[in-house]
Amino acid sequence: MADEMVLSAQKFVNRVYGSRTGMTVEENGRTGWPVMYALTRALQWELGIGTLSNNFGPGTISALQSRHPVINASTAPSADFIRIIQSGLYCKGYDGGGIDGKYSDRVASSVARLKADMGVDSVYPGSDLVPKVFKGLLNMDAYVTVNGGSGTIRSIQQWLNGHYIHRRDFFVIPCDGHHSRDVAKSLLFAIQYELGMADGTANGNFGPGTQAGLRNHTVAVGTVGTWAKLFTAAMVLNARDVPFGNFTGDVKAGVEAFQAFVKLPVSGIGDFQTWSSLLVSYGDQSRRGEACDGVTLITPARAQTLKSEGIKYVGRYLYNPDPTPSGDLRHKEIQPGELKTIADNGLRCYPIFQTFADSADYFRPAQGTADARLAVAQAVKHGFKHGARIFFAVDYDTQDYEVTEWVIPYFRAIAQEMARLDDAYRIGVYGTRNVCSRVSAAGYASASFVSDMSSGYSGNLGYTMPANWAYDQIVTRTVGSGDGLIEIDHNIASGRDTGENSFDPIAPDTLLDSELPTEAHEALLLEIRQTMKDIGIGETSANTKWSIKESLDLVLHNDALITGMARALRMRKSLIQVPVFWETRHYDTSLDYLGDIGVRVYHSGVQTVPPLADKFIKRDASTGPGQIFAATAINARNQAIRDGVLSGATRDPGSDADVWAIWQQLNEDPEFNIRQVGYVHRYHAVKYGVPRPSLTSSPQNVFDYLKYYQGDTPNAETEAEKRLQVYGTFEKYNALARGDVW
Repeated sequence: MADEMVLSAQKFVNRVYGSRTGMTVEENGRTGWPVMYALTRALQWELGIGTLSNNFGPGTISALQSRHPVINASTAPSADFIRIIQSGLYCKGYDGGGIDGKYSDRVASSVARLKADMGVDSVYPGSDLVPKVFKGLLNMDAYVTVNGGSGTIRSIQQWLNGHYIHRRDFFVIPCDGHHSRDVAKSLLFAIQYELGMADGTANGNFGPGTQAGLRNHTVAVGTVGTWAKLFTAAMVLNARDVPFGNFTGDVKAGVEAFQAFVKLPVSGIGDFQTWSSLLVSYGDQSRRGEACDGVTLITPARAQTLKSEGIKYVGRYLYNPDPTPSGDLRHKEIQPGELKTIADNGLRCYPIFQTFADSADYFRPAQGTADARLAVAQAVKHGFKHGARIFFAVDYDTQDYEVTEWVIPYFRAIAQEMARLDDAYRIGVYGTRNVCSRVSAAGYASASFVSDMSSGYSGNLGYTMPANWAYDQIVTRTVGSGDGLIEIDHNIASGRDTGENSFDPIAPDTLLDSELPTEAHEALLLEIRQTMKDIGIGETSANTKWSIKESLDLVLHNDALITGMARALRMRKSLIQVPVFWETRHYDTSLDYLGDIGVRVYHSGVQTVPPLADKFIKRDASTGPGQIFAATAINARNQAIRDGVLSGATRDPGSDADVWAIWQQLNEDPEFNIRQVGYVHRYHAVKYGVPRPSLTSSPQNVFDYLKYYQGDTPNAETEAEKRLQVYGTFEKYNALARGDVW
């Protein structure tokens, strides 16, 4: 909402300094960074700084300290200088006393309140404006709780400001009740100051000196004073519900819970490892975790190295987008036989999917859909069974707004596409703490692989560990020797994901079906029409709803879905295409339509029906593109669930409620119906004692699947022979697509 005094501030800075600083702002009455930048440039102009910038940096501080170390009614510079202060106060939500160029009592009172809100009033008493407070005035930090901020965190922020603002490199941090990278950095500065580091040496980094000092500052129950406050502050900033202050029994309980959460030894004391995990994302990098990931081929010798290092879980990549890799990158993608080597040596593998994924504009919904399809195809190719979790990577320093605008829509598309494939694989996310937490909170990932090694990333510093973390990447190290030498990213494992140690046989690229290029669609239509003509079926027929073209269009419209299901179920795509094409082409506008009406009547409980329609009233009937009975779908899905290729609860084909629920989905959701075709083939194979459909099913088995799909009817074999010819046409084009001919 527009504010009249903010609007006045914008008009002032534009009128007086627009031409001087080369910057004007939109006059909209709303506070934002543009107006703060403009005021900063105006201040720099008043200070005589030659090169103006948006940054209130060391040069501005130095010039201000030199020329105006204390500003009040007695020492006030020019009227416009004071108007900059008044404008800043209004943009910050304080009373500027009217933008009249006077350091009035109202301005003085607001400056005093500003310092109290910052927590620096004991260091800078009274109503004088000093350089570090001026710097805090001309930014977008809040000094009161906003957006549900924590009162405890605000008290920590004020305490840090009040205790360390006198140090050269410590500047006012927000007091808004929210953790942030500035707050995290300020806590490290505070610890370095307490360790005795001089100005210029203390830098806010978790370096060797800081680490060495913390090894001598273990805290425990009974610790009081500054070190207890620093430790409890770190606990609170890591979302631990403990009191800020002395190390009490309540703090010990909180420490034990934190240690258990991040997989540290549970001692209840603030030792070096606990300090490290609280202060920096990667924690103590000397820890030996149970997981690793890397781009190097796992040979038997390397597998033994990993096992001797205590590794249990190995992350490997499903795909390598580089067409001409060199060095270790040649083996970034899982290699033939590698998963067997991993399993044979008692290790487990968790799959990672990444193409480039290193800038915001990669993460588009269309890319998410494409990546989900490719990841499923690659997981099937390498032999990962249904239900394995694939970690999709976001491998760059992602800003929070980019998570909102790009990353979450990308993962939403992944989740939607995976749902279309009946959740063949679970979804994990690799990225910073913020990326992992937000994608998971949105419901698009069930576990997180956290890139904590990049401690300075915007999404790590100032963010807490995701609640659902599975792997915590902390350091790159080389282990082993000779043939067993291998470089890995060493990870801590939480146990939420344990990878896989049993795999399906590898499916070569030449066996996995691909989507049919659009340039092949017209040729396929011509051949399908000819095939149908050869078996006595024309473009249309009396009482049928669909033409050949319309039926084929439906199949091609769902090409991505059918391809994904075929890959996920490791069967020929043509086995799904043929029933959908055939059944829609033969949908009878009288018999099939009345069958659908009859099922609805049965389950509605309506007693009055049209004359002669009573014979169609039944609890179940074949319906939808694949003309599938609900009971058949239930039996097929139950079997798939028992086999582990489909998640969810089983249903009872003898239950009217279950039949009605599934029948409605079959009737009203074409994609759901099409997804069931493959399960039905698998169910019929078991029911009639033939091998389940595979990528290498024999012609006789294909004939059997088509026959059993027809049902127990006298003409099942005759009809299957016709469908087999249609199968051959589809398979011809699918084979061409597999071979990249198109």
